[in-house]
Amino acid sequence: MKKVVKSLVFILSALLILPVTLIYFIIRPLIGEDVALTSCSQFLSLLPGKSSVYLRAGFYRFALTHCSPDAVISFLVLFSQQDTEVGSGVYIGPQSNIGRCKIGNNSLIGSSVHVMSGKGQHDFSDLDVPIKEQGGTFEKIVIGQNCWVGNGAMIMANIGANCVVGAGSVVIDDIPENAIVAGNPARVIKVRS
Repeated sequence: MKKVVKSLVFILSALLILPVTLIYFIIRPLIGEDVALTSCSQFLSLLPGKSSVYLRAGFYRFALTHCSPDAVISFLVLFSQQDTEVGSGVYIGPQSNIGRCKIGNNSLIGSSVHVMSGKGQHDFSDLDVPIKEQGGTFEKIVIGQNCWVGNGAMIMANIGANCVVGAGSVVIDDIPENAIVAGNPARVIKVRS
């Protein structure tokens, strides 16, 4: 019975947020998918309360590459890249900024976490060209399943399954599975066994 009620809530949420979803699909060809997503994401992030969690998931199911209907996307969470995947049972804490990534099932992303689209987003090698005009490359960061990323962490590299990332850590190199990392830059301090 509980499963049926949850399914009905997910369907109802998708229907209630349908006007925003339609606006997204209308403006997407005009201004680009990432700009359209960011605009809608900013609007949806401001909706308070528990019911808004369902509304956000209802929208992101259609706007992102993949978003599980049971994902918890908290207040003030911003998405900047359409090519993002959010797995089943994922929790994303308030005030987080999520770039191009894949978040595995049952992972917990704390408050104020920044998941960057890699560490090469900005090129600054040419002194004769303004940095804002030099571009960069975006890569899809993978956060494995069953991970816990602590508050205020900055993620610029892949994280293996079953990892714990300490609060305030800056991940600039790939993290192997089952690792506990902390610091700036993040280093393995223990392996979960």
